[in-house]
Amino acid sequence: MAGMGSINIAEKLGLITEHWSPRTVATVNDYDVRLVKVQGEFVRHQHAESDEFFLVIDGELTIRMDDGDVTLRPGELYVVPRGTYHQPVSEAETTILLVEPSEIVNTGDAGGPLTATVTPI
Repeated sequence: MAGMGSINIAEKLGLITEHWSPRTVATVNDYDVRLVKVQGEFVRHQHAESDEFFLVIDGELTIRMDDGDVTLRPGELYVVPRGTYHQPVSEAETTILLVEPSEIVNTGDAGGPLTATVTPI
């Protein structure tokens, strides 16, 4: 992806048709910049070795955590600390930008049917 020119986020989001299926739009060192559309409840999970960065582009996302929920609206971000159990939830379709290590699995330690193979878009 290096040297490929500018990336239009709206255009890339238009190519995403599935919920909870992140797509890599850029790589910075060993981190992926990923776009994802979400709706409904995701699996409760944690990433033992990595923080997780969420930036809401459109819609509203609640991140349920044991110490209290965080609700994000467009332009707001939150970093879930490594090892923190969390469950993203969104009543309506929401678009999110994620920044996380390239090898990270979206369902963390939970696995299951929502585990996505992250592919470039």
